[in-house]
Amino acid sequence: MSELLLRAGSWEQVTPESAGWQHLYFGVREGSFTAETGDVEIALVPLGGRCRVEAEGEQWELGGRASVFEGMPWALYLPRDAAYRVEALGPLQVAVCGARCKRRREPVLVRPEHVELEVRGAGNATRQINHIVKPEFPAERLLVVEVFTPSGNWSSYPPHKHDEDRPPGEVVLEETYYFRTAKPEAFAVQRLYSPRHGLDLTATVHDGDLMLVPHGYHTTAAAHGYDLYYLNALAGEKRSMASADDPDLAWIRAAWTGLEPDPRVPLVQ
Repeated sequence: MSELLLRAGSWEQVTPESAGWQHLYFGVREGSFTAETGDVEIALVPLGGRCRVEAEGEQWELGGRASVFEGMPWALYLPRDAAYRVEALGPLQVAVCGARCKRRREPVLVRPEHVELEVRGAGNATRQINHIVKPEFPAERLLVVEVFTPSGNWSSYPPHKHDEDRPPGEVVLEETYYFRTAKPEAFAVQRLYSPRHGLDLTATVHDGDLMLVPHGYHTTAAAHGYDLYYLNALAGEKRSMASADDPDLAWIRAAWTGLEPDPRVPLVQ
């Protein structure tokens, strides 16, 4: 369990070496900093605050929401082999999502109005998906979405996996779940299970925790009384979000046709 669930304060960055996979990086930084992308394409996603980023002889300002619960996201895609500086314009917390890649591309600023908002599911399985770096985005491997789950609702449901190369229905993707809550006492429940890998983990997750998903079906439930946010970074050989539902629970999708979406969603616009 300790290898897959990283508690808030016990981690700074996940790398392919630390996670035991091939492509995906994830970290959270605070304040101003200078770094290089190396052989990694990255997306900077401000979680709270504003910043100015300098790279490739250009300059961008992004961010603005005080917390993830107070606005739609900004992001900045930067290519591999780039030196960059993030200057905090006040208090700042920014997620750094990355994936090893071969080809060098151009920087892209993602404004809130560019982010596709999807209301997914129905009833108490309704959630909001903000597509930040989609399969259509001009990147090589990196994919980024953020998810808002109203209190008491299920998310990433029915449980699904993406650990076998069977396109177009499923592709292999490494994934991280970075959890945020608006109150420190809030929690959620995350299940990750794989009969093929002998894994069945159900964990209580709190603000700032990170779950690694190298394989297996996964799903999340937000505790009653507290809305839940999580940021997913994913990376694989194919630019697809294709996944396979747990066959024992896949019937639930058809049951949604008789239910209305939760009127609380979207939580953030």
